[in-house]
Formats: sequence, structure tokens, C-alpha cells
Amino acid sequence: MKKTNTLHLTAPWPEVKEKIKEANVELTDADLDFEPGQEEAMLTHLGRKMNRSSEEIKAWIESLSANKGKAS
Repeated sequence: MKKTNTLHLTAPWPEVKEKIKEANVELTDADLDFEPGQEEAMLTHLGRKMNRSSEEIKAWIESLSANKGKAS
């Protein structure tokens, strides 16, 4: 069974994107270009840039999405 890297967000992407940029000021809008169905490419890119696995990045983004406050 293939692992899926589909993001499961509880907040709209523009809101999540701002939280991500708050938490990591080195990331740009270009780094966070998100096209539905292209999650794998974005997660891989962010993983390389942040020196983490795409699974770690996915979990981090989903936790930011679920967090109603500021990014941590």
C-alpha cells in the first residue's frame, strides 16, 4: 500500500501558509506554492529546504492547521 502525502488541513491554506511563514521566516511564498494534487512535490521541496522528511513536514503543517493560535 502506497503512503499518501495528501494534506488534511482544518484551516484554509492561506491561513496555514501564514502560520508556516511565522514559524520559519526563511520560507518564501514561492516555497509554499500549493496546488491541489501536488502536495508531494511541495512536501519534498520543504523537506529538503528544512532538512526534514516529507512525513515530518506533513505532520508539522497539519499540526499548524489544527492550531488556532500562533505557530509554534
